[in-house]
Amino acid sequence: MQIFVTGATGFVGSAVVEELVDAGHGVTGLARSDASAQVLAAMGAAVRRGTLDDLDALRDGAAAADAVIHLAFNHDFSRFADNVAQDRRAIEALGGALQGSDRPLLATSGLALARQGDVATEADRTSPDFPRQSETAAFDLAARGVRASVVRLAPSTHGKGDHGFVPHLIGLAREKGIAAYVGDGLNRWPGVHRRDAARLFRLAIERGAQGEAWHAVDDEGVPFKAIAEIIGRRLGVPTVSLAPEEAEAHFGWFTFFAGMDIPASSAQTRAVLGWTPEHPGLLEDLDQDHYFAG
Repeated sequence: MQIFVTGATGFVGSAVVEELVDAGHGVTGLARSDASAQVLAAMGAAVRRGTLDDLDALRDGAAAADAVIHLAFNHDFSRFADNVAQDRRAIEALGGALQGSDRPLLATSGLALARQGDVATEADRTSPDFPRQSETAAFDLAARGVRASVVRLAPSTHGKGDHGFVPHLIGLAREKGIAAYVGDGLNRWPGVHRRDAARLFRLAIERGAQGEAWHAVDDEGVPFKAIAEIIGRRLGVPTVSLAPEEAEAHFGWFTFFAGMDIPASSAQTRAVLGWTPEHPGLLEDLDQDHYFAG
């Protein structure tokens, strides 16, 4: 297949491009800069210049492809509402170019704001009030006949080069001199290695059906305390429990995420797509030098 990929040079996107190329697919990546274009070329991908606001470039890229994987999202939380609207417009433009065909569109969502406490499954559907609208936009397209589906990424999609939640926690521990968790620290985060997530994207675009949600989850639920303990040991700082009323002073805007309890299953994803994670789990990966170098 010839696959058009947005977000193709990101932490997950670059792994997806490499996975697709290695599997023999042709890839065209959206690039907004010369630097991104050079990275794509080095990975063996073709380049389409444009941004998420360039809807004509998105439509043209999708129209010329056999399949589309949409990974791009602006994670600037200071402009979150604007970024959500931009993402929805992009998905609608991509899907519109595929409507009337059997060519698949795979959008990207997340589990970080799933309902608390229960083990989330692929059958769950996101509330219309969910802040990010990627999933809603994709399923709206599916209802209109587009072969659209969604990969929900674990909140810790980890690996060398990670710049997400875990590195933020490491930075806080360095700054504050403690590795902290909230209460008993038994709230759980799902995790997946970026390389395993990339393989899931490939399998979902090759084998997936319309209107499905797939869970990129290896570790169903890692206790937050266990994450903090590794960070504390590796940095040589105390691991400390904080009362809920103390948490905001330490975590700031990250307080909600530090307390979230969102275990998730990938049983259906594994059974239907034949996906089996092979790379290190979150705790094993976290306990490596690449997370603490520098």
